[in-house]
Amino acid sequence: MSEVVRLEVEDGIGIIRLDRPPMNALNDEMQLGIIAAAQEATDRKDVSAVIVYGGEKVFAAGVDIKQMAQMSYTDMVDASMRVQDFTRALARIPKPTVAAVTGYALGGGCEVALACDFRIAARGAKLGQPEVLLGVIPGAGGSQRLPRLIGVSKAKDLIFTGRFVDADEALEIGLVDEVVDRDGDSEQGTCPVLSAAKAMVQRYVGGPAYAIRAAKEAIDSGMEVDLQSGLEIERQQFAAVFATKDRTTGMASFLESGPGKATFEGA
Repeated sequence: MSEVVRLEVEDGIGIIRLDRPPMNALNDEMQLGIIAAAQEATDRKDVSAVIVYGGEKVFAAGVDIKQMAQMSYTDMVDASMRVQDFTRALARIPKPTVAAVTGYALGGGCEVALACDFRIAARGAKLGQPEVLLGVIPGAGGSQRLPRLIGVSKAKDLIFTGRFVDADEALEIGLVDEVVDRDGDSEQGTCPVLSAAKAMVQRYVGGPAYAIRAAKEAIDSGMEVDLQSGLEIERQQFAAVFATKDRTTGMASFLESGPGKATFEGA
C-alpha cells in the first residue's frame, strides 16, 4: 500500500484515505495507490462499503500540474490510460462508495468524487473541472461521468468555463447528494463530512453483499446501453442472486417474520 493512499477498515466500512499534503495532488504515486486501495477494498470480505476521504482540509485539488507540465504528447499517450485507470478502479468497486468532500475537489479530484456512487460535501467545499483554464480537457472521466450525473448542458457549462461551484450549488444541480456543516461535530473531534459519510454507508453493512453487488452492476452497466440490453443485464443479475445463501435467508425470513428482519451472511 502506498504511503500517500491507505485503506483503513472499521466496523465493515473501508476508508480510502488520500494523504499527500498540502493539496492531495494526484501524482503517479497517488494514482497507483488509489488503484491498489480500490482492489484491496474489493477483495476484503470485511469491507461492506467504502468512503473516499482526503482529510478535514481538502479532498483533492487535481492532478500534479508540475509533473504534467513537463510531459510531451507521446508521454501523455503512454500515461493517458493510467490517468483513467485510477477512477475506473474506484468506479468498479462492487460495493457502495461515497466521496466525503472537504475543501477542494477540482479536476482529477472532482473526477475521483464522480467515480463514487454518492457524494457528501462540507459547506464551503468547492468542486469543478477547471482543465480548460490550462488549455486541456478533463482526462480522468469528467467529460463522461459529469454529464451523466447532472445533465449535458450543466456539465458543458462547468467544463467550458472551468468555474468552481460551492457545496450548495453542487447540491442544487445534483453534483452532490448532501451538504453538512463543517463544524457540526467539533466537540467530538471528528470531521462532520466523514461522520455523515459513515452514517450513509452504515446501512449497507451487514446487508446481502452479492445482491447489492448485482444491483450496482445492473445499474451501472445498464446506464451504458439501450433499455432492452439493460433489461437483459437485469434479468441475468436477478437470476444469478438465486445462487446465494442470502437469497434463501432473506426469503425464508420474509415468509416467517415479514420484511426487514433477515440476518445476512454476505454469501
